Amino acid sequence: VVSTQSTGHYYITNNLRMSSNLPADYERILLVKPIVSVYKLPPRGANRGFRAADWKLEFPDWKGRMRIVTMGEKCIIRLEDSNNGQLFGECPIDDWPSVAAVEAVIDSSRYFVLRLIDPKDQTGRHAFIGVGFSDRGDSFDFNVAISDHFKWLKQSKEIEKEDQNPKPMVDLSLKAGQTITINLKNKAGGDTERRGSDQKPRPSGGSFTGILPPPSRLSEL
Repeated sequence: VVSTQSTGHYYITNNLRMSSNLPADYERILLVKPIVSVYKLPPRGANRGFRAADWKLEFPDWKGRMRIVTMGEKCIIRLEDSNNGQLFGECPIDDWPSVAAVEAVIDSSRYFVLRLIDPKDQTGRHAFIGVGFSDRGDSFDFNVAISDHFKWLKQSKEIEKEDQNPKPMVDLSLKAGQTITINLKNKAGGDTERRGSDQKPRPSGGSFTGILPPPSRLSEL
């Protein structure tokens, strides 16, 4: 299934068995947003979340393209140069909702905090940045694309489990000598067979209309 929206594109297959059989290095695009803004984060206040109002939103530190891709079970947010595709940073997501990798700010639905990890660095070092969308529809697409991936992942695992452990088939066929008795009811609630035998035959020569014939002259006298 290919879905196109005014602010971006995302591609989601609805064939769970086919998707689960793809190679582990096959890259599937969930979402593309041509322009996002990136901000350096000020020190976080104690016991409270991030606020986008503290980021100097009029002066982003970087602008570029966002792509959300999957490879097997991995889901990765990539920030890239809009012109040459050079990688600025990437944010792998292990589950959803994921406070560790993606955190929504407390004062807006259009801004998030991402945890960037260098894929070539094996030490586990990371950095946090702020990311913002110009439209609420973009942030909605962002949430839906990631949520749909993890729903698909859960369903594909359930289907794989069912394929490995199929449920036994129930034999509903009739055994030798078995019969089935069917009792049909008419609209009046009685048995069709019984009411048919109790019905009285109608007299021949026309039907009774419920209207008496006019009196004869003899009866008038």
